[in-house]
Amino acid sequence: MNIKTLVGRTALVTGAAHRLGRAIADALAEGGCGIVVHYHSSASEAEETVAAIKAQGVAGAALRADLADPTQVESLWREAQKAALGPVDILVNCAAVFPSDDLAGLAPATLEHTLRLNAVAPLLLSRLFAAQGSPGVIVHILDARMEAPLRRHVSYGLSKQMLADLTRLMALEFAPKLRVNAVAPGLVLPPPGMEPAQAERLARMNLLNRWGEPRDVARAVRYLVDSPFVTGQVLYVDGGASLKGGW
Repeated sequence: MNIKTLVGRTALVTGAAHRLGRAIADALAEGGCGIVVHYHSSASEAEETVAAIKAQGVAGAALRADLADPTQVESLWREAQKAALGPVDILVNCAAVFPSDDLAGLAPATLEHTLRLNAVAPLLLSRLFAAQGSPGVIVHILDARMEAPLRRHVSYGLSKQMLADLTRLMALEFAPKLRVNAVAPGLVLPPPGMEPAQAERLARMNLLNRWGEPRDVARAVRYLVDSPFVTGQVLYVDGGASLKGGW
């Protein structure tokens, strides 16, 4: 994955301060790509990510924005173009919130906020990207569970389903200048505080009987960025859980 196929290119990766976003930023930087690291509240982690990127010999910059605010989404895109890394030609929409909510107790404000950040912000950034009229690639980060009802995370599940539909719509609307694909991770990063017994039980729900790693998702993103004849696709990185039919 460290073949330098991305030299001279620039990526904006949202939510790149930590977790999956950090792994994706690192993988693209390994390919020689300059990285604009978006963050919301994790300023110190974002600067650590930028330092790691620069240590690989490529340019990096950190920009803050609340993606639930459309005006800040637009500002982020403008600032990314002025970050002295060159024009952005790769966009990875990774930032997301994961609230706990069920159908009976779902508050309209929670649903609106989750949709704004997880689906509307990627739409707005992608439209701004398309408006440039220059070639490029967009990768959305979805969730392998999105096609099954997430009864304890209703707003999150709805937002990822919306982004999956947007992936296909964008691939149609933005072709041939932009390619648009998505990666749908499964069990990759256990949430903080998860008990080992629960983690082991969940691992048995996929075909490989184990958890994946952030670099597995990062490799998938890198593949889609490097594949000029692939668009409109969702690549599942879930250990085969979607085939097994349960979570």
